[in-house]
Amino acid sequence: MWSRVARLSGTRLDVALAAAVGVFTLLTEVLTASITAEPVRGAGLAMLLVAAAALAVLSRWPLVTGVVVGVATPLYFMLGSVDGVAGWAAFAVGVFRLAAERHRSSAVAGVAVALGFFLVGEVVRFELGRSVMVLSWLVVVLAAGEIARSRRAYLHEYEQRAVEAERTREEVARRRATEERLRIARELHDVIAHNISLINVQAGAAAHRRDPEQSYETLESIKHASKETLRELRSTLGVLRWGDAADGPVPVAPVPSLERLDELASQVTRSGLPVTVTVDGEPTRVPAPVDLAAYRITQEALTNALRHSGATSATVRVRYATDAVTVEVDDDGQNAAGAEVAEGAGLRGMRERAASVGGDITAHPCPPEAGFRVRARLPVGGGGSTTPE
Repeated sequence: MWSRVARLSGTRLDVALAAAVGVFTLLTEVLTASITAEPVRGAGLAMLLVAAAALAVLSRWPLVTGVVVGVATPLYFMLGSVDGVAGWAAFAVGVFRLAAERHRSSAVAGVAVALGFFLVGEVVRFELGRSVMVLSWLVVVLAAGEIARSRRAYLHEYEQRAVEAERTREEVARRRATEERLRIARELHDVIAHNISLINVQAGAAAHRRDPEQSYETLESIKHASKETLRELRSTLGVLRWGDAADGPVPVAPVPSLERLDELASQVTRSGLPVTVTVDGEPTRVPAPVDLAAYRITQEALTNALRHSGATSATVRVRYATDAVTVEVDDDGQNAAGAEVAEGAGLRGMRERAASVGGDITAHPCPPEAGFRVRARLPVGGGGSTTPE
C-alpha cells in the first residue's frame, strides 16, 4: 500500500493525504477523549475535518490550503474540549508540504494566520505553558518545511547538474568522434587518391606506348605506386584496428614528412609530371602534426596538378623560418587566370589540414601566365590563423 502511495503525485497525492489525515485525526480525537474523559464536541470535529479537507486542494490552490489550516487549527483548540495532538496533524502536514512543494508564501501565510488567531486567544485567556507550546509548534513546523524545501531544491539542482554534465560529455564525445572521422577521411583520401591517380595516369600512358621497354618501365612504376598504396593503407587501417601500441601490434611504416619530399617528387615525376624541389632556409625539425600537414598538402597539390591541370612541370618550394614553415606548389597547367576555383574534396582537405595546425592556405591561378599555385603557411609554435581564400 505504501509503495502505491509513494508513486502518487499532484491532486491524487493531495486527496490520499487528506483522507489519511482525516481518518487519523478523528480516531485520535475519539481515543484521546476516552482517555481524558472529555466530551467530544461537534465544533472540534468539524474543524479537524475542514483542516483535513483543505489538504485535498493543496496542489491546485496552495494559498487556500495554507489559510484554511491556519484558521481551523486554532479554532479547534478554541471551540473543542479535548485539545489533543490531533489538532496539529493537518496543520503540520499542510505547512510541511506547502514548503516542500515550493509554495513558500502559502506556508508562511498559514503560519501567520494561525499565529494571529492564537494571539487573540491568548489575549482573552493567557497561559504561559500553552503559549510556549503553541509558538514551539509553529516554529518547528515551519522550520521542517523550510528544511524539506531546501533539500528538494538541492536535489533538483544536483540532478540538473548531472544531466548537464552527461549532455556535455556526450557532446564532447560526438565532437571528438566527428573530428577523428574527418581526420581518418582526410588521411585515407590523401593516401588512396594520390597513388591511384598516379596509377591511372601511368596506365593511360602505357596503353598508348608501343615500345616494350617503355611499357615495362611504366608497369614497374605502377607496381611501385600500388605497393606504396597498400603499405600506407595497411598502416592506417592497422592504427584503426589496434589503437595504441599497448593494445596490440601497429604496422611500422615511414611517417610522411618533409624529409620524404624527394621521394614524392620522384614518384610524381615517374608518372609523367617532372617535379623540382627547392628548399630555402636551414631545414629544422618541426612538430610532427605540422610536418605531416605540410607533406599531405604538397602531395594533394601535386596530385591535382597531375590529374586536372595538364601541366608539364611543377615546382615545390619549402621555406623554413623561425616561426613557420611555408610550402608552395606551382605548376604550368592550363588554368585560366582569374577563373573561379572550384573547391572539391582535395582543396577542402588541404584547408582542413592547414587549419588543424593553426595555419592558412591559399590556392589560385597565377596571372598573367598560365598555371596554378597552392601556398600553405604553417606555424611551428602552435599559433597562426586560418584565412581561407
